[in-house]
Amino acid sequence: MIRPVLTVLHRWVGLAIAVFLVFSGLTGAVISWDHELDDWLNPHLMHTDSTGPARDSLELARAIEARDPRARVTFVPLVPEAGETLGFGISPRVDPETGRLYDLGYNQVFVDPVTGEERGRREWGAAWPVTQETLISFLYRLHYALHMPEMWGTDRWGIWLMGIVALVWTLDCFVGFYLTLPPRRTPGGDKPSQGFWQRWVPAWKIKTTGTAGRINFDIHRAFGLWTWGLLFMLAFTGFSMNLYREVFYPVMSQVSKVTPDPFDLRTPAPLHEPIAPKLDFAAIIPRAMEEAERLKWAEPLGDMFYARSFGIYGVHFFQPGADHGVGGAGHATLYFDGVDGRFLGQKKPWTGTMADLFVQAQFPLHSGRILGIPGRILVSVMGLVTAIVTITGVIIWWKKRATQERLSNTGQKDEELEKALHQE
Repeated sequence: MIRPVLTVLHRWVGLAIAVFLVFSGLTGAVISWDHELDDWLNPHLMHTDSTGPARDSLELARAIEARDPRARVTFVPLVPEAGETLGFGISPRVDPETGRLYDLGYNQVFVDPVTGEERGRREWGAAWPVTQETLISFLYRLHYALHMPEMWGTDRWGIWLMGIVALVWTLDCFVGFYLTLPPRRTPGGDKPSQGFWQRWVPAWKIKTTGTAGRINFDIHRAFGLWTWGLLFMLAFTGFSMNLYREVFYPVMSQVSKVTPDPFDLRTPAPLHEPIAPKLDFAAIIPRAMEEAERLKWAEPLGDMFYARSFGIYGVHFFQPGADHGVGGAGHATLYFDGVDGRFLGQKKPWTGTMADLFVQAQFPLHSGRILGIPGRILVSVMGLVTAIVTITGVIIWWKKRATQERLSNTGQKDEELEKALHQE
């Protein structure tokens, strides 16, 4: 009795999240290579021919703010590389007349580290217009947040929605797997003559000599089985990252020992009421160097950021050229309070309790970066597989619905209808 119920559940849940999975699968296949594609599309922003000693990054940051008093630099790269520009992160200040954030129209500024010349500005993740400069970030934000607009004082609606979709997908993975298992009894109620494994083998195969409908069904089932573990991993990690503060971290804290970072211990400020720092980046650098020396960290300062919703400075430590993370888990990081400068904590990749390691593994697993280039290739392929499994599932529903309507119009008996639907 449970199989018919789960079949209906799988069908309608799949239909409800189909569009989201197709979008996330196809965009995920592309953004596995976001840095490389962005560099290729926008060399005028990323590269420079200037040679000579680089200017101080904090000096360049102050110049950016002087050019536009509405802007606050919230990300500062500290290690210039030969032939590369420096990309500064920008956040709007609060407009005193409206009490809301200024609409800057950009959130990144690219500067030649040698000449100090501003090479360009763009809004990373802009929903519209989609240009050569914003294409990759548009796909990236579409992947995890759908570009849903700010409503009721928050811009996280898309993140929450995709997190719910990922959670539903995670649970549906088990339903789909169960439905591939052969029933204990035949439709007539008799025990099958073949063993379990013999009856399950066809579920793993694609019968290329069958009808188009049959081949489509086999692709849906076989692709889902062969890649089930990877599909589940993508679904679960998508849920854990999008609903980290709301669901994942609270649940993990109840069942295991998770070491909280400073962000876990603070409630974010409202979107239009960011916490203004009392100390600037220059005041944080000597504190960070002193703390890193105490911890005996060998890596140099790589970049810094200010999280205005939490009032926290973060300082990353990494070797030049390693700015895309260590196995996707990020860099060694020190945290400081933006108001009084006190040390708040640290994060060292792949250290801590087993629960800490599990939490740190979520993005490396989801992005494939845990395995380097082979992992990213695999994730790109799985993005296409996700779209294929979803689309073939929709086709199965559409064909069964069309068959049901056709047979109902001809007045066939229920048993004949069921037989025809089974054959589809």
